[in-house]
Amino acid sequence: MTGVETRSVARDSLFLLADIRVEQNAEAHRVRVRNLSDGGMMGEGQLRVQRGHRVSVELRNIGAVGGTVAWVQDNRFGVAFDEEIDSQKARRPLQAGDSDGLLVNQPSWAHRAPPPPQVSRLRKI
Repeated sequence: MTGVETRSVARDSLFLLADIRVEQNAEAHRVRVRNLSDGGMMGEGQLRVQRGHRVSVELRNIGAVGGTVAWVQDNRFGVAFDEEIDSQKARRPLQAGDSDGLLVNQPSWAHRAPPPPQVSRLRKI
C-alpha cells in the first residue's frame, strides 16, 4: 500500500447498527456499519454474503437502501448502493416524531450525584 487515498467519494467512519436482508430473504440480520459514504458502506457481522449478492440495508433516518455486495473479507463486507444517499442523515439523532417505532432516549435527571460537602463541616484528621 502506498498510503495514497484512491477513492473518489469521501466516507465517514462511524459505528451504527443496521438491518440487512440478502436477496429478498425475509430474515433481517443486524450488522455494524463501520463506515458510510453517499455511495456505499462497510458492514461487519455474522452474515454469509458473497460478492454480487443483492441486499437491502435499513439505515437510521434514511430507510431501506438497495445495493450489491462489492467485496467480502472475513466478517466484513462492502456494499455499493444502487443510488446515492445523504450519509450525513444517518449520523443525526432520531427525533421524537419519528414513526419507526423506535424510542428516543431522553436524559433522566432522577438519579443525580449528591451535592459536594460543605467545607466548613469537614473534620480534619
